[in-house]
Amino acid sequence: MNNEAWLILSYKVPPEPTARRVALWRKLKGLGAVYLQNGVCLLPETDDHLRRLKIVENDVTAAGGEAVLLRGLPLETGQSAKVTARFKADRDEAYAEFIDKCDDFEREVAKEIAASHYTYAELEENDVDLKKLQGWLEKIRKLDFYGAPRAAEAADRLKQCEAVLDDYARRVFDAHDENK
Repeated sequence: MNNEAWLILSYKVPPEPTARRVALWRKLKGLGAVYLQNGVCLLPETDDHLRRLKIVENDVTAAGGEAVLLRGLPLETGQSAKVTARFKADRDEAYAEFIDKCDDFEREVAKEIAASHYTYAELEENDVDLKKLQGWLEKIRKLDFYGAPRAAEAADRLKQCEAVLDDYARRVFDAHDENK
């Protein structure tokens, strides 16, 4: 990925219906776009991002709006650093939310252990929750174009959650005499 070139999408859509504007915003945030201001966002220049932004550009036009897609280069190194810092800050925010959910997961399993609630149904429910965490972290990683500082912490927290579930599973199996 070229760390010095970005694709810039500037768009304007009619104010109503609001749902259309929200859908565009969600789509762009889902791609990992950083907003420089209202209706102006950017992504690192890649063929995939170009293709996806052209689709968004068509969506804007179909919604009765206007869009311009440009390639941008920083005028100086400091500008490049500002942009990458914005990308990293957005991902760190996502990693922080992920880490909070890991805490919630561990508290939920600890509550089951404290209550000696060792059922297969609870194990299955916690396994589903862990799979959601795994998928969520993978989505964040795909949008972490510049290596946000909290990425390693998030990966460590996921490993801790996996270990907590492994321990709980062992307890469930022991409670049902399956490890003997």
